[in-house]
Amino acid sequence: MKKIALAAAAAMMAAGTALADPVEGVWQTQPDDGKFAHVRMAPCGPAFCGKIVRAFKDGGNEYKSPNLGKTLVIDMKPEGGGAYKGRVWRPSNDKIYLGKMQLNGDRLALRGCVAGGLICSKQTWVRVK
Repeated sequence: MKKIALAAAAAMMAAGTALADPVEGVWQTQPDDGKFAHVRMAPCGPAFCGKIVRAFKDGGNEYKSPNLGKTLVIDMKPEGGGAYKGRVWRPSNDKIYLGKMQLNGDRLALRGCVAGGLICSKQTWVRVK
């Protein structure tokens, strides 16, 4: 009985690892107003959210931003083929936009749009780990 329980536990752990979404992990944003961040992407319900875990300014010097711990990527739902839809927050103007992400290996292209997608801003993030 003990062997069966151990085998079941090992199988569940292996399945959990295999089922991790490739967008999960830490990503580095592009500079915005001279600052950039590391954002941890993780599941949040049926979607993915990204929280700021480190902040940098002045050519890469880490600092204690008031935005640490805040959610930058909000409820991004997978749509298949590396595409996600949700919302994104831009700290420099404190606005939330309709968002899209497209994962391509260790690059994550993000778009934040207003006016039904007519006006968009975009960034490409790179995977940190």
